[in-house]
Amino acid sequence: MMTHRVVVAVAIVLGLLWSAGKAHAAGTETKGAQSAPSDGGPGRAVPTLGNEHVSSPSAPHVPYNTSPPTSGPHLQWTAKWGVHTTPILRELQVHNLEDGGVVIQYKCQAPCPGLVGNLEALAARYQAKADADRAKVSPLLKKPEEPVRSRYDHLIVAPYPDMEHTIVLTAWGRIDELDQYDEARIVKFIEAYIGVDHHPAQEKAPAAPTR
Repeated sequence: MMTHRVVVAVAIVLGLLWSAGKAHAAGTETKGAQSAPSDGGPGRAVPTLGNEHVSSPSAPHVPYNTSPPTSGPHLQWTAKWGVHTTPILRELQVHNLEDGGVVIQYKCQAPCPGLVGNLEALAARYQAKADADRAKVSPLLKKPEEPVRSRYDHLIVAPYPDMEHTIVLTAWGRIDELDQYDEARIVKFIEAYIGVDHHPAQEKAPAAPTR
């Protein structure tokens, strides 16, 4: 018969797996069945352009239908999750979106340390949520040293010069454009789409290397 402690541990794991969203990466992940809203969700829906892999950023491919992009041809590796201080290649960030990422990009005509600080602080809060997920799950695994991926890991903040608005939020097939920092609006977008995997049903979504 299962002890009370084991029952509680199992319940915690199941709860985390259910809420984690569908994402993939190397090692163990906190996963769950979740799909992005097809309409009525935060941001604007954008027709998707498929999941084609290209060999290099310069390889010919169909043009993206938004800037920054929201779907389409992409490289076989992903950008590192977290905060970047230089722009991320379009063909690279699209793979992060396919993997369930939300990308927050900003453009400042003049130095904007306040805006950058707010966005980086928000990214740090989501990293803390991911770390809290790992702290709950890792001790319950057969191999606690295995890496654990939380849905909240799937966030990027980076500058991006080729866009019309100050802040642009992207997820697979979704975009939201802001001219000033609006934390409630940004968080609503993140919570709706972060960690939702977008690989084709027939694809097993192997872990992509990060660069």
